[in-house]
Amino acid sequence: MASAVIELGTGIAVIAVPNLAARLLLGTELSASGIAVARVAGFALLSLAIACWPSEHATSAEATRALFVYNLLAGLYLGFLRVGGEFAGVLLLPASIVHILLGLLLVRPAYRGASAAE
Repeated sequence: MASAVIELGTGIAVIAVPNLAARLLLGTELSASGIAVARVAGFALLSLAIACWPSEHATSAEATRALFVYNLLAGLYLGFLRVGGEFAGVLLLPASIVHILLGLLLVRPAYRGASAAE
């Protein structure tokens, strides 16, 4: 639920105000093409949040695995951007840490869901 809420908020922010999101996350402005790509990424985040939103039934194993993979990769990549020194937005390191923590919290449910499906 926490991951879906974060992705929903981030997706809406990236769609509505991509330059502000980029400034806070990366510490830089976007070009016109960057704005277009950011909004498409926002659509993807919004879609991921909707697909993984818990219902009265249990969240599907596929949704859990998707959130696990997304959070782990996003966290590692955002950390790479920060460690490389090229980007230094105020939210870059916190976003990296939150994504990695969410990914770690989802390891067990994602693995359990994969084992149950076999």
